[in-house]
Amino acid sequence: MSQRIGVIDMGTNTFHLLITDIVDDKPTVLVNEKSSVGLGKGGITKGFITEEAIQRALQTLRSFREILDAHGVLHVIATGTSAVRSASNKEELISRIKKEVNIDVEVIDGGREAELIFRGVQQAVALNEKPALAMDIGGGSVEFIIGNKEGILWKQSFEIGGQRLIDRFHLHDPMREDDRVMMHQFFSEVLLPLAEAVKKWKPVQLIGCSGTFDTLAEMNIQYHREKIVLEKQTNYLLSLTDFKRLHKQLVASTRAERLAIPGMIELRADMVVVAICLIDEVLKFVCCNTIMVSTYSLKEGVLYTMLDGVKVGS
Repeated sequence: MSQRIGVIDMGTNTFHLLITDIVDDKPTVLVNEKSSVGLGKGGITKGFITEEAIQRALQTLRSFREILDAHGVLHVIATGTSAVRSASNKEELISRIKKEVNIDVEVIDGGREAELIFRGVQQAVALNEKPALAMDIGGGSVEFIIGNKEGILWKQSFEIGGQRLIDRFHLHDPMREDDRVMMHQFFSEVLLPLAEAVKKWKPVQLIGCSGTFDTLAEMNIQYHREKIVLEKQTNYLLSLTDFKRLHKQLVASTRAERLAIPGMIELRADMVVVAICLIDEVLKFVCCNTIMVSTYSLKEGVLYTMLDGVKVGS
Protein backbone atom coordinates (compact mmCIF):
# COMPACT_ATOMS: atom_id res chain seq x y z
CA MET A 1 0.00 0.00 0.00
CA SER A 2 1.33 3.46 -0.90
CA GLN A 3 0.35 7.00 -0.06
CA ARG A 4 1.63 10.47 -0.86
CA ILE A 5 2.15 12.94 1.98
CA GLY A 6 2.92 16.66 2.01
CA VAL A 7 4.52 18.34 5.01
CA ILE A 8 4.83 22.13 5.31
CA ASP A 9 7.03 23.68 7.99
CA MET A 10 5.99 27.32 8.40
CA GLY A 11 9.13 28.64 10.06
CA THR A 12 9.68 32.18 11.27
CA ASN A 13 12.08 32.94 8.42
CA THR A 14 11.71 30.06 5.99
CA PHE A 15 8.87 27.86 4.78
CA HIS A 16 9.70 24.28 3.80
CA LEU A 17 7.74 21.85 1.65
CA LEU A 18 8.40 18.10 1.71
CA ILE A 19 6.47 15.68 -0.49
CA THR A 20 7.09 11.96 -0.13
CA ASP A 21 5.70 8.72 -1.46
CA ILE A 22 5.26 6.17 1.30
CA VAL A 23 5.61 2.56 0.16
CA ASP A 24 5.72 -0.19 2.79
CA ASP A 25 6.21 2.50 5.47
CA LYS A 26 9.35 3.80 3.71
CA PRO A 27 9.36 7.36 2.32
CA THR A 28 10.79 8.39 -1.03
CA VAL A 29 11.30 12.14 -1.39
CA LEU A 30 9.68 13.70 -4.45
CA VAL A 31 9.92 17.39 -3.53
CA ASN A 32 12.07 19.16 -0.94
CA GLU A 33 11.79 22.93 -1.31
CA LYS A 34 12.35 25.98 0.85
CA SER A 35 11.34 29.60 0.43
CA SER A 36 12.36 32.73 2.32
CA VAL A 37 9.19 34.28 3.75
CA GLY A 38 10.26 36.34 6.75
CA LEU A 39 7.06 35.67 8.65
CA GLY A 40 8.50 37.23 11.79
CA LYS A 41 10.08 40.22 10.09
CA GLY A 42 8.88 43.56 11.42
CA GLY A 43 6.57 42.15 14.07
CA ILE A 44 7.96 39.19 15.98
CA THR A 45 9.42 41.23 18.83
CA LYS A 46 6.06 43.02 19.14
CA GLY A 47 4.04 39.81 19.22
CA PHE A 48 2.21 39.99 15.89
CA ILE A 49 2.58 39.14 12.21
CA THR A 50 2.52 42.14 9.89
CA GLU A 51 0.17 42.34 6.91
CA GLU A 52 3.19 42.36 4.60
CA ALA A 53 4.42 39.11 6.18
CA ILE A 54 0.97 37.55 5.87
CA GLN A 55 0.95 38.40 2.16
CA ARG A 56 4.40 36.83 1.71
CA ALA A 57 3.19 33.73 3.53
CA LEU A 58 0.08 33.44 1.37
CA GLN A 59 2.09 33.92 -1.81
CA THR A 60 4.49 31.12 -0.84
CA LEU A 61 1.69 28.81 0.26
CA ARG A 62 -0.13 29.38 -3.05
CA SER A 63 3.04 28.24 -4.80
CA PHE A 64 3.26 25.22 -2.48
CA ARG A 65 -0.44 24.47 -3.14
CA GLU A 66 0.23 24.37 -6.88
CA ILE A 67 3.09 21.91 -6.35
CA LEU A 68 0.96 19.76 -4.03
CA ASP A 69 -1.89 19.68 -6.54
CA ALA A 70 0.45 18.90 -9.43
CA HIS A 71 1.69 15.87 -7.47
CA GLY A 72 -1.81 14.81 -6.49
CA VAL A 73 -1.17 15.16 -2.76
CA LEU A 74 -4.35 14.73 -0.72
CA HIS A 75 -2.84 14.41 2.77
CA VAL A 76 -1.14 17.68 3.81
CA ILE A 77 -0.03 18.74 7.27
CA ALA A 78 1.30 22.25 7.95
CA THR A 79 2.89 23.24 11.24
CA GLY A 80 3.14 26.73 12.66
CA THR A 81 6.00 27.33 15.08
CA SER A 82 7.40 30.28 17.06
CA ALA A 83 6.25 33.25 14.97
CA VAL A 84 2.75 31.83 14.66
CA ARG A 85 2.29 30.59 18.22
CA SER A 86 3.47 33.88 19.75
CA ALA A 87 1.41 36.14 17.45
CA SER A 88 -1.66 37.92 18.81
CA ASN A 89 -3.21 37.68 15.32
CA LYS A 90 -2.41 34.01 14.67
CA GLU A 91 -6.09 33.07 14.33
CA GLU A 92 -6.47 35.61 11.51
CA LEU A 93 -3.44 34.14 9.74
CA ILE A 94 -4.65 30.55 10.12
CA SER A 95 -8.15 31.49 8.93
CA ARG A 96 -6.85 33.30 5.84
CA ILE A 97 -4.57 30.39 4.94
CA LYS A 98 -7.51 27.99 5.15
CA LYS A 99 -9.80 30.27 3.17
CA GLU A 100 -7.35 31.34 0.45
CA VAL A 101 -5.08 28.29 0.07
CA ASN A 102 -7.14 25.47 1.63
CA ILE A 103 -4.35 24.38 3.98
CA ASP A 104 -4.99 23.59 7.64
CA VAL A 105 -2.28 24.83 10.00
CA GLU A 106 -1.54 23.04 13.25
CA VAL A 107 0.21 25.29 15.77
CA ILE A 108 2.68 23.33 17.91
CA ASP A 109 4.19 24.48 21.18
CA GLY A 110 7.93 24.63 21.82
CA GLY A 111 8.10 21.36 23.71
CA ARG A 112 6.33 19.45 20.94
CA GLU A 113 8.52 21.15 18.35
CA ALA A 114 11.60 19.87 20.20
CA GLU A 115 10.19 16.33 20.21
CA LEU A 116 9.47 16.42 16.49
CA ILE A 117 12.94 17.78 15.73
CA PHE A 118 14.55 14.95 17.68
CA ARG A 119 12.42 12.41 15.79
CA GLY A 120 14.02 13.76 12.61
CA VAL A 121 17.49 13.55 14.15
CA GLN A 122 16.90 9.90 15.05
CA GLN A 123 16.47 9.15 11.35
CA ALA A 124 19.53 11.11 10.26
CA VAL A 125 22.19 10.30 12.87
CA ALA A 126 23.27 6.99 14.38
CA LEU A 127 22.78 7.65 18.08
CA ASN A 128 24.11 5.33 20.79
CA GLU A 129 23.64 5.03 24.55
CA LYS A 130 25.72 8.15 25.25
CA PRO A 131 23.72 11.40 25.45
CA ALA A 132 23.98 13.96 22.66
CA LEU A 133 22.80 17.58 22.59
CA ALA A 134 20.75 18.49 19.53
CA MET A 135 19.97 22.12 18.69
CA ASP A 136 17.76 23.66 16.05
CA ILE A 137 18.08 27.39 15.41
CA GLY A 138 14.90 28.82 14.00
CA GLY A 139 14.00 32.40 13.29
CA GLY A 140 11.77 32.67 16.35
CA SER A 141 12.89 29.97 18.77
CA VAL A 142 15.79 27.64 19.41
CA GLU A 143 15.12 24.08 20.52
CA PHE A 144 17.61 22.10 22.60
CA ILE A 145 17.19 18.38 23.16
CA ILE A 146 19.43 16.00 25.10
CA GLY A 147 18.82 12.39 24.12
CA ASN A 148 20.27 9.08 23.04
CA LYS A 149 19.14 6.06 21.01
CA GLU A 150 16.50 5.33 23.66
CA GLY A 151 14.86 8.74 23.36
CA ILE A 152 14.70 12.20 24.91
CA LEU A 153 16.25 12.85 28.32
CA TRP A 154 15.61 16.61 28.46
CA LYS A 155 14.23 19.28 26.14
CA GLN A 156 13.47 22.99 26.16
CA SER A 157 12.50 25.64 23.65
CA PHE A 158 13.94 29.15 24.06
CA GLU A 159 12.43 32.19 22.36
CA ILE A 160 15.82 33.42 21.14
CA GLY A 161 15.62 32.61 17.44
CA GLY A 162 17.63 34.32 14.75
CA GLN A 163 15.12 37.02 13.80
CA ARG A 164 14.66 37.99 17.46
CA LEU A 165 18.45 38.19 17.91
CA ILE A 166 18.88 40.24 14.73
CA ASP A 167 16.21 42.71 15.84
CA ARG A 168 17.88 43.07 19.23
CA PHE A 169 21.62 42.89 18.56
CA HIS A 170 22.55 42.89 14.86
CA LEU A 171 21.74 46.50 14.11
CA HIS A 172 24.88 47.39 12.10
CA ASP A 173 26.70 45.94 9.11
CA PRO A 174 29.04 44.39 10.07
CA MET A 175 27.88 43.55 13.58
CA ARG A 176 29.59 45.76 16.16
CA GLU A 177 31.84 44.17 18.76
CA ASP A 178 30.00 45.76 21.68
CA ASP A 179 26.68 44.41 20.40
CA ARG A 180 28.23 40.95 20.11
CA VAL A 181 29.51 41.17 23.69
CA MET A 182 26.04 42.17 24.89
CA MET A 183 24.52 39.25 22.97
CA HIS A 184 26.87 36.75 24.60
CA GLN A 185 26.02 38.20 28.02
CA PHE A 186 22.36 37.67 27.13
CA PHE A 187 23.10 34.07 26.13
CA SER A 188 24.87 33.35 29.41
CA GLU A 189 21.79 34.50 31.33
CA VAL A 190 18.98 33.00 29.27
CA LEU A 191 20.70 29.63 28.70
CA LEU A 192 21.15 28.81 32.39
CA PRO A 193 18.60 25.94 32.18
CA LEU A 194 20.64 24.47 29.30
CA ALA A 195 23.86 24.77 31.29
CA GLU A 196 22.23 22.90 34.19
CA ALA A 197 20.89 20.18 31.89
CA VAL A 198 24.29 19.69 30.25
CA LYS A 199 25.88 19.46 33.69
CA LYS A 200 23.39 16.76 34.67
CA TRP A 201 23.31 14.64 31.52
CA LYS A 202 26.86 15.28 30.21
CA PRO A 203 26.25 15.01 26.45
CA VAL A 204 29.35 14.01 24.48
CA GLN A 205 28.22 15.25 21.06
CA LEU A 206 26.65 18.38 19.58
CA ILE A 207 24.16 17.81 16.76
CA GLY A 208 23.09 20.82 14.72
CA CYS A 209 19.81 20.46 12.87
CA SER A 210 19.37 21.73 9.33
CA GLY A 211 19.06 25.50 8.65
CA THR A 212 22.19 27.42 9.61
CA PHE A 213 24.08 24.18 10.16
CA ASP A 214 23.37 23.09 6.57
CA THR A 215 24.82 26.39 5.38
CA LEU A 216 27.95 25.99 7.52
CA ALA A 217 28.36 22.48 6.16
CA GLU A 218 27.94 23.66 2.56
CA MET A 219 30.49 26.46 3.04
CA ASN A 220 32.93 23.94 4.49
CA ILE A 221 32.35 21.53 1.61
CA GLN A 222 33.08 24.32 -0.86
CA TYR A 223 36.14 25.49 1.11
CA HIS A 224 37.72 22.03 1.11
CA ARG A 225 36.40 21.18 -2.37
CA GLU A 226 34.88 18.01 -1.03
CA LYS A 227 33.00 15.86 -3.51
CA ILE A 228 29.89 15.74 -1.34
CA VAL A 229 26.32 16.63 -2.33
CA LEU A 230 24.83 17.69 0.99
CA GLU A 231 21.25 17.29 -0.26
CA LYS A 232 21.92 13.57 -0.64
CA GLN A 233 23.34 13.20 2.88
CA THR A 234 21.45 12.76 6.13
CA ASN A 235 24.43 14.06 8.13
CA TYR A 236 27.82 15.73 7.83
CA LEU A 237 30.70 16.01 10.29
CA LEU A 238 32.12 19.52 10.80
CA SER A 239 35.40 19.76 12.72
CA LEU A 240 35.81 22.27 15.52
CA THR A 241 38.80 23.73 13.66
CA ASP A 242 36.63 24.41 10.62
CA PHE A 243 33.87 25.84 12.81
CA LYS A 244 36.30 28.29 14.40
CA ARG A 245 37.53 29.35 10.94
CA LEU A 246 33.96 29.98 9.80
CA HIS A 247 33.11 31.81 13.02
CA LYS A 248 36.08 34.16 12.66
CA GLN A 249 35.19 34.87 9.04
CA LEU A 250 31.47 35.41 9.54
CA VAL A 251 31.36 37.59 12.67
CA ALA A 252 33.56 40.25 11.05
CA SER A 253 31.79 40.20 7.67
CA THR A 254 29.32 42.49 5.96
CA ARG A 255 26.25 41.03 4.30
CA ALA A 256 27.81 41.54 0.88
CA GLU A 257 30.96 39.72 1.98
CA ARG A 258 28.92 36.80 3.32
CA LEU A 259 27.01 36.48 0.07
CA ALA A 260 30.34 36.19 -1.76
CA ILE A 261 31.39 33.13 0.27
CA PRO A 262 30.97 29.90 -1.74
CA GLY A 263 28.20 27.85 -0.19
CA MET A 264 26.33 30.79 1.36
CA ILE A 265 22.71 31.24 0.29
CA GLU A 266 20.80 34.51 0.47
CA LEU A 267 18.10 33.32 2.85
CA ARG A 268 20.77 32.50 5.49
CA ALA A 269 22.98 35.57 4.97
CA ASP A 270 21.26 37.71 7.60
CA MET A 271 20.76 35.14 10.36
CA VAL A 272 24.07 33.29 10.12
CA VAL A 273 26.08 35.76 12.22
CA VAL A 274 23.87 35.65 15.31
CA ALA A 275 23.37 31.92 14.81
CA ILE A 276 27.07 31.09 14.71
CA CYS A 277 27.59 33.21 17.83
CA LEU A 278 24.91 31.17 19.57
CA ILE A 279 26.58 27.92 18.50
CA ASP A 280 29.89 29.25 19.80
CA GLU A 281 28.24 29.94 23.17
CA VAL A 282 26.78 26.41 23.32
CA LEU A 283 30.19 24.90 22.58
CA LYS A 284 31.34 26.33 25.92
CA PHE A 285 29.01 23.82 27.58
CA VAL A 286 29.72 20.72 25.49
CA CYS A 287 33.22 19.25 25.23
CA CYS A 288 33.55 17.91 21.67
CA ASN A 289 35.91 18.15 18.72
CA THR A 290 33.24 18.01 16.03
CA ILE A 291 29.70 19.14 15.27
CA MET A 292 27.44 16.56 13.68
CA VAL A 293 25.14 18.28 11.19
CA SER A 294 21.75 16.60 10.75
CA THR A 295 20.12 17.55 7.47
CA TYR A 296 16.85 16.30 8.96
CA SER A 297 14.87 18.41 11.37
CA LEU A 298 11.24 19.38 12.01
CA LYS A 299 9.59 18.45 8.72
CA GLU A 300 11.24 15.02 8.67
CA GLY A 301 10.27 14.58 12.30
CA VAL A 302 6.66 15.36 11.41
CA LEU A 303 6.78 12.82 8.59
CA TYR A 304 8.22 9.99 10.68
CA THR A 305 5.89 10.79 13.58
CA MET A 306 2.98 10.36 11.18
CA LEU A 307 4.46 7.06 9.99
CA ASP A 308 4.72 6.00 13.64
CA GLY A 309 0.96 6.49 13.84
CA VAL A 310 1.37 9.21 16.46
CA LYS A 311 -0.51 12.53 16.50
CA VAL A 312 1.75 15.39 15.35
CA GLY A 313 0.13 18.15 17.40
CA SER A 314 0.83 18.72 21.07
